[in-house]
Amino acid sequence: MSVEQMITEMGKAAKEASRLLRGTQRAAKDAALLLMADKLLDRKEDIQRENEKDLSLAKERGIPSAMLDRLTLDDKTLLSMSEGLREVAALPDPVGEVTGMWKRPNGLMVGKVRIPLGVIGFIYESRPNVTVDAAALCLKSGNSVILKGGSEAIHSNIILEQILREALRETGLPEKIIQVVPTTDREAVRILLSLDQYVDIVIPRGGEGLIRYVVENSRIPVLKHYKGVCHIYVDEYADLGMASDVCFNAKVQRPGVCNAMETMLVHEKIAHEFLPAMGKRFQEAGVELRGCPKTLNLIPYAKQAVESDWPAEFLDLVLAVRIVSGMDEALDHIEKYGSNHTEAIITKDYERSRRFLAEVDSSVVLVNASTRFNDGYQLGLGAEIGINTSKLHAFGPMGLEELTTTKFIVYGDGQVRS
Repeated sequence: MSVEQMITEMGKAAKEASRLLRGTQRAAKDAALLLMADKLLDRKEDIQRENEKDLSLAKERGIPSAMLDRLTLDDKTLLSMSEGLREVAALPDPVGEVTGMWKRPNGLMVGKVRIPLGVIGFIYESRPNVTVDAAALCLKSGNSVILKGGSEAIHSNIILEQILREALRETGLPEKIIQVVPTTDREAVRILLSLDQYVDIVIPRGGEGLIRYVVENSRIPVLKHYKGVCHIYVDEYADLGMASDVCFNAKVQRPGVCNAMETMLVHEKIAHEFLPAMGKRFQEAGVELRGCPKTLNLIPYAKQAVESDWPAEFLDLVLAVRIVSGMDEALDHIEKYGSNHTEAIITKDYERSRRFLAEVDSSVVLVNASTRFNDGYQLGLGAEIGINTSKLHAFGPMGLEELTTTKFIVYGDGQVRS
């Protein structure tokens, strides 16, 4: 069978499985998720044997240690994956929720009910634990999923698919709800992106290059974010101790993720008091600072920022710093250079915080808190399949509810339209 035939057959099977899944009750979905959780631990040795194949190949290819760490399915990671499945099982089922009901003058009762999206194509890089997270969220929200992971995790993903599908079969659910693309051929992605008759939505998760390829080649709607150029604006009315702790956390706690702060904007009235100590704290943590001319006057060891630094997603211990004249300039900077991902303000002034919340056009906007909280688990969604900055149909972290849409339902007693 050719790659095109294989991917097309996967699309057809996913569509058929999604129809069978529409009417599946929560108890059946939760039973499958709980059995998956057990099987991941019961089959630990099988999983780690296949994972070792991926790790060996990755080492031969010279993949960096940070990527190897993300690829590794050790005992701790498998336990976390198993617990994640149990957490998804414990979440409320969004499917079937009536989100509104009203009566028309002619007696018709009109409502909206939450339904699955259908078939999701999920294209992602590395981290085989994401295979299980995505499969769990799609199953719980009533969706079939075709999973196309990176070539570096192919053996791990295939064994995980086998185990997840065993649980589906043993609980009486269609196995083709969850399918992993079993090839590293890059042509598979292009073919998957053409299956608009079978796949309802595509979600890419990975580097900017992958996401742009998906967007440019897909005939299917894409939910995505290109990058996270996240800002924190330290207002003139900020608690400077709080500002220091929040900004430090947002940059240093985990710099290589999309919700880490990349640019810090500081009001000129507090810059002389805030920046020298803040700069020293960052320097001691190994952060390279790139500042505007006013910043260099207060932090002389910082590098001169260039234009390309302002829209940059460094994903490293590098931070752009700019002193602004006030909120208007801060908002203008975010509007020009931001990526609609995450922005925060540090201020004690209620009206200024309200203005920031209203005017900043990003998927998550925070007051007096780290940008690192733009995460499905941290926001109480239980888990997420990704973060969408394209607004349609969801904006921000995508949990169970965001993997559904709504349809209208109408109850009548014989009404006809005149």
